[in-house]
Amino acid sequence: MRIVRFQAGRRVLYGEMKNEETIAGFKGNIFKNSGVEIKGIQRTGESFRLEEVKLLSPCTPSKMVCLGLNYRPHASEIRMKLPKLPLLFIKPSTAAIGPEAEIFFPRNYTRVDYEAELAVVIGKKAKNVTEDQVRDYILGYTCFNDVTERDQQSADGQWTRAKGYDTFAPLGPYIETDVDSSDLQVELYLNGEKKQSGRTSELLFKIPQIVSFISGVMTLLPGDVIATGTPAGIGPMKPGDVAEVRIEKLGVLRNYTRGPG
Repeated sequence: MRIVRFQAGRRVLYGEMKNEETIAGFKGNIFKNSGVEIKGIQRTGESFRLEEVKLLSPCTPSKMVCLGLNYRPHASEIRMKLPKLPLLFIKPSTAAIGPEAEIFFPRNYTRVDYEAELAVVIGKKAKNVTEDQVRDYILGYTCFNDVTERDQQSADGQWTRAKGYDTFAPLGPYIETDVDSSDLQVELYLNGEKKQSGRTSELLFKIPQIVSFISGVMTLLPGDVIATGTPAGIGPMKPGDVAEVRIEKLGVLRNYTRGPG
């Protein structure tokens, strides 16, 4: 199932993307405290044409937990040592935007980079989950762009400011609930030119280990997002660029960059 969140007129709804043209509407907010049960999702009976609605971020996470240096070639290109444990940082909920939305550069920017990543969407409350239990807590997967002000990241030493600006966490276009995430191709295209390419099979820390580790640190809630790290090939964007995260079986996350407002 491909779960989307969208705006139809004045309403914001969840639904299933049936094909490239049609969305079937769901009743209410599917991300409840008790978790998302796919079999229990109720449909409104409404059908929407994709061209007549606006796709939003497919969930509204309370937090986005991200991994740094989780691909060996990426760690090498920025000359940093591989971590012995998953290296975590958090993006605030206010950074999240959806497909076709604009990434706004901060007023004090010097270099803003793209980072294509596979993201895990949590389906139910998770705390101290073992690796063999992880699959029961994952709703599905989506595309993620870990937008970063690179010079601020270097200057600060810790990454909150550089990665936490509003609009610095595009995700979408949908959550795919039925996919094997162990070996998916992850790519970034800038203005149609391929800049990044890697496979999730190359992750230093695999998804079961990541989710288990994070749930031992903090409680994960339904709709929370975990970004699993970026392959080599990071680079700068400039205002007016078009950034596309393309992940095998998960579609294309396209966003447009804008200078400071």
